[in-house]
Amino acid sequence: MSILQEAFVPDERTIFGWIETVFARGVRRPGYPADRWTENFCLERFRQLGLENVRLEPVRLPYWEPLESVLIVRADGRESRISCFSLPHSATTDGDGLDAALVQWRDDTPAAVKGALALVDVPLMRGPADLALMLAGAVTRETDTNWRRYDPGGTLAGAIQVLPFSSHLMAVMDASIAAGASGFVGVLSDYPGDSHRYYVPYDGVARAIPGVWISGIDGARLRRMCDAGRVQVTLVSRAIRHDITSYNVVGELPGADDDSVIVGSHHDGPWASAVEDASGVAMVLAQVSYWSRIAPADRPHRLVFLLNAGHMAGGAGVHAFIERHKAELARVVLEVHLEHAAAEIVERDGGLAPSGHPEPRWWFTSRLAPVEAIVREAIVAEHLERSMILPPEVFGPSPTTDGGPFHLAGVPLVNFLTAPFYLFDAIDTLDKIHRPSLVPVTRAAIRIVGATHGMSAGRQGRG
Repeated sequence: MSILQEAFVPDERTIFGWIETVFARGVRRPGYPADRWTENFCLERFRQLGLENVRLEPVRLPYWEPLESVLIVRADGRESRISCFSLPHSATTDGDGLDAALVQWRDDTPAAVKGALALVDVPLMRGPADLALMLAGAVTRETDTNWRRYDPGGTLAGAIQVLPFSSHLMAVMDASIAAGASGFVGVLSDYPGDSHRYYVPYDGVARAIPGVWISGIDGARLRRMCDAGRVQVTLVSRAIRHDITSYNVVGELPGADDDSVIVGSHHDGPWASAVEDASGVAMVLAQVSYWSRIAPADRPHRLVFLLNAGHMAGGAGVHAFIERHKAELARVVLEVHLEHAAAEIVERDGGLAPSGHPEPRWWFTSRLAPVEAIVREAIVAEHLERSMILPPEVFGPSPTTDGGPFHLAGVPLVNFLTAPFYLFDAIDTLDKIHRPSLVPVTRAAIRIVGATHGMSAGRQGRG
């Protein structure tokens, strides 16, 4: 593994300062003013830090801005209003809103919601914090996956992780639409902190009916009302939706040869979103800061730095980059993505509090023995506890990362990701950053990139 130049590694204060700067601009959804500002901020930092061929590459994607979300409930001659948030890219309502009966969704009687507003429980997935390792063994058919775990403190054992998705992932509305419902009321039941500000689905796909999220407490009250008799509801969900052009921010550094290593993340987020993904922007800037100070001959390959647009619009940016540069992908030795320096937040004494640990760390790594070895060495060298080295296909065809599509394009990758339950929630604020992770993850990524010295894209096994 190449020698790490300690003096060139940005310190925690610098990396966190970049996160603060991006977070302070406000809600950073694709095309929002804060996202436009962040594109230019990243562009200027790339230039100031000495990258070459710095540029903006256009990405066409859908813009979505909610204007009004109201749920008015009428039962027993009384009227009440429930706080809600529109499901991204769901249909808008006309006039004074959509009036319909509210009917509880039951899997055994889906036809009951036809023409009505479907009241659907959507609990987040919960499971053992090291469940991904069990799934990794099933994917790779390994009888011993202990080498994939680095957790000398044993804090993963017995821990429960709450993931930011339900079992339906992006398809939360699909069953209601298929059953003929006129609208969707999603109940975030058993959601830590009882929030309703949940930016899912984020695939950028337009849905045929309007939908809103409500909190678990409000959902329980509505279920009781439905059990007691007919409930009539007016749903108002108005939003702006149209196509725009956003931009990937790209810059390069020459290296020892013309094979390349890509280091990336994304610049947009669902809210002001410190973890998702102001932290990813900052971790990429940390790599730029380091490698720009290393002599070209000591860089392992040509380095390409990439901050994608439109992660919250179906990963539009990464797909656009792959399409635009597909002729160059055969010369990519490794794609490294850095996302989510997240603190683990748990329910305690009726509220939410930091556990003192980082969120379990997932390192999606192509099943190439040399690559797996350098990732393991970097994790151990930087004492990154709660780390798991996962095959790219552990949760499906590709990693659940902004960089995941590189795997489908046959590019070897190492994608760092954590998945706290609050990832798509407005509560993703600066206090959710696990600051002690910032420098060690940066150093680990430097070690991984540096260790590709001597690797050849032409000789790499390709997925």
